This record gives sequence, structure tokens and C-alpha cells, in this order.
Amino acid sequence: MKLNELRDNPGATKKSKRIGRGPGSGKGKMGGRGIKGQKSRSGVAISAYEGGQMPLYQRLPKRGFNKPNRKAFAVVNLGLIEKFVEAGKLDAKAEITEDALVTSGLVRRKLDGIRVLAKGDVTSKLNISVTGASKAAVAAVEKAGGSLKTAQPAAAE
Repeated sequence: MKLNELRDNPGATKKSKRIGRGPGSGKGKMGGRGIKGQKSRSGVAISAYEGGQMPLYQRLPKRGFNKPNRKAFAVVNLGLIEKFVEAGKLDAKAEITEDALVTSGLVRRKLDGIRVLAKGDVTSKLNISVTGASKAAVAAVEKAGGSLKTAQPAAAE
């Protein structure tokens, strides 16, 4: 079989109905749009309009609040840090800072700081210094014989 011999299966494609092409087509003159009115014109989109009734999106209650000055942290898991140490992209003997995490490619950008979470295993002795960490992450690093210093106290997970 050659590329020029490729065909769709019979019945897989259907020709679209050409509207407004004379009375013999069955969709002539007004093209199935009825007579006059807003919806018969082109370029009209009446999405979510319910004929004067209060639309659904306005009937539903609005909940919640988005803090305008909230902090966004870049999140790193301990398993990934361990993986980068084994690959030689991070030096386990030196202190692992936020800048080191960015230069190694583990984190794209710092945002408001980097937060370490406890997913994954830590075997090597690491000395990490970041903005924040979960209690479980601090415990896991200290269990492996390392230390995890944070700029803010460890928050609950």
C-alpha cells in the first residue's frame, strides 16, 4: 500500500449539508434559521442567555476567597533531591541551597521560596537550607543523619 492509496473506511466521513443553496437542497432560502430575529443573523452568540431568566452561573452561590498577597512556593520532594544527588547534579557534601536547586535544574524558579515535602526516600546525609519544609520532610532528613534548615518554622502537612 502506498500513501496515495490510503482511504477512509466507507461511512467514516459524511459530507456536510450545504445550506442556503436553493429550494431543491431542502435547506434553501433562510437556511434553517427561520424568519428574521437575532438568531437568524450572522455573528451572534447568545451563550448562557436564558431568555431573561437569571442565568445558572448567576443563580449559584459564590464561595471562597483568593488572597491577593498569597505566597506561591516551588515544591520539591525529597525523593527527587536524592535522585539528583545520585546522578551527580547536586553535591551532597556541600550545603544544598535554593540557588543550588535552581542551577541543578530540579526547580525552574524560586517564586516566593522553595518548600521541601517528604515524598520519596532519603539515604544520603544531606544538609539542606530552604524557605519551608513539612514536618515529615525534616524528620526524614534528620533520620538519614542530615539537617534541614528552614527560614520559617516547619508547618504541618
